[in-house]
Amino acid sequence: MGFSLTKLFGKKTSETQFKSQDSIEAIIKDVENRPFGISENSVLFAGLNELGGYYFFQTVIVGKLNVKSKDGALLLFKGENFELELNSDMPEFESEGSDIKGRSVTKIDFQIEESDITTLENATLKSIQIKVKKHTILFTKHVVSDQEE
Repeated sequence: MGFSLTKLFGKKTSETQFKSQDSIEAIIKDVENRPFGISENSVLFAGLNELGGYYFFQTVIVGKLNVKSKDGALLLFKGENFELELNSDMPEFESEGSDIKGRSVTKIDFQIEESDITTLENATLKSIQIKVKKHTILFTKHVVSDQEE
């Protein structure tokens, strides 16, 4: 009457780490849009939008983040001599499940002033950070290689 600890807790092997890395590549391959940022286990897709004179920085996080918020989120851009903090447009949002096990989709819109748009577009970003509830996700700006274009 024996049992295996690996059956209870799983194995921490390089194969498990490879699957995690493969997940980011799979997300990028599965989603048609160009990634804006990449974290250890999620991909950030983003873009600007205008509606009735109000500007929004729309984000979609695809990956491990699975959250339900009633208090909103914070988006922080950091770059060379540049820092911009945006609050979410709506305090309530919730991650949606995906057909792929362990992958969620979280859509969050952030308010942005028109004057900040040009500054953001011209900035050399070093990091993008999203804070929601107890989650803090640090993304690095995704650089498009010649092969991806």
